[in-house]
Amino acid sequence: MPLTEPPTTPPAEAKQDKQAVRDRVHAHRAELLALSRRIHAHPETAFEEHLAADWCAELLRAHGYSVTAPAHGLATAFDARLGSGPVTVALVCEYDALPELGHACGHNLIAAAGIGAALGLAPHADRLGLTVRVIGAPAEERGAGKALLLEAGAFDGVDAAMMVHPCPVEIADFRSFALGTLSVRYTGRAAHPSLDPHRGRNAADALTVAQVAIGLLRQQLPPQWRVHGITTAAGTAPNLIPDSASAEYEIRASAAEDLAELRSRVEDCFRAGALATGCEVELTRPEPDYLDMRSDARLLALWRANAAALGRPEPVESGPFACTDMGNVSHAVPSIHPVLDITGGACAPHEAAFAEAALGVEAERAVLDGAVAMAWTAVDLATDQAVDQTGDLAVDQAARPAAEAAAGGVR
Repeated sequence: MPLTEPPTTPPAEAKQDKQAVRDRVHAHRAELLALSRRIHAHPETAFEEHLAADWCAELLRAHGYSVTAPAHGLATAFDARLGSGPVTVALVCEYDALPELGHACGHNLIAAAGIGAALGLAPHADRLGLTVRVIGAPAEERGAGKALLLEAGAFDGVDAAMMVHPCPVEIADFRSFALGTLSVRYTGRAAHPSLDPHRGRNAADALTVAQVAIGLLRQQLPPQWRVHGITTAAGTAPNLIPDSASAEYEIRASAAEDLAELRSRVEDCFRAGALATGCEVELTRPEPDYLDMRSDARLLALWRANAAALGRPEPVESGPFACTDMGNVSHAVPSIHPVLDITGGACAPHEAAFAEAALGVEAERAVLDGAVAMAWTAVDLATDQAVDQTGDLAVDQAARPAAEAAAGGVR
């Protein structure tokens, strides 16, 4: 149903609901900013976020949420629930940090904003017809935690999922690359390089052949396809033909449908290295694929209106420039992943300066604005006529890939 249709809730009442939700978020301002600073001061990397997950869960329990932790087979995931309405909204919290850089991606802000939206909605959920879920999602930076949660059924029954992310620019319709990872290990035969080199099978040479093949392959790849990686081992001494070599690679494409073809072509390059040198090669996937982010048009329209009402900067349009496992969720559940400007372009995620920015004034504003705008979007979903009596969003699910694909494929 078009967004221009009149809501079932009278405009005046809807306005009062939103004001009440905003007041509730700001009533928890001190707790939310303290949570953000606490997570920032204790950075924990993928699957090790025990403190952050516990702190989020404690705050939710203190304000009426029923919390399951650990949840869905992951030690640092949690699943919090409140309300019994027909429309189920999932607020997604990330809280993992980067090795050595700490919270240089600002996930402390993501967690605090998600918790803030949940606290804002808590007193009003049943009256509005909402079931509020808060899903603590570990390992976004490495490990594709949301793909694992999706596969475990964490998002079953969810009508809409949302989260916000700090950034050096304001973008409502955030788009991401699909990403796959590849671990490569060559096994050859050691030999002395001058006494009996003919007996050797040089694993380092196998990797070199593969890297040359990939370099040539790049000439024939579409502009939005990327292949990049590092050598992690290639011998230990120059007077010994290496019998082992290894590398870690990533592949990126603008859409999940392209990732399978790119993976096949890159893997053939690694097999060529083995064939050329007489070595053996083992190719494994250390984590599920990250699928491209596909924002739900209707959710996005609601978000844009709410962000504008809060005085957020005018969002810009951008092509894909990063990856997120929220993309996996978006292939199965109507989702949004807006990014909020906290640096004005001065620095970007994964830079040391961004970790400092994640404690600044604009970062604090992003926590509160993100919380309010997500909560308001949930209010709109509950009161808009475009949500039918079963609670299902009126979106074109036929246009989405199968949920099985969204689970991230094989490990």
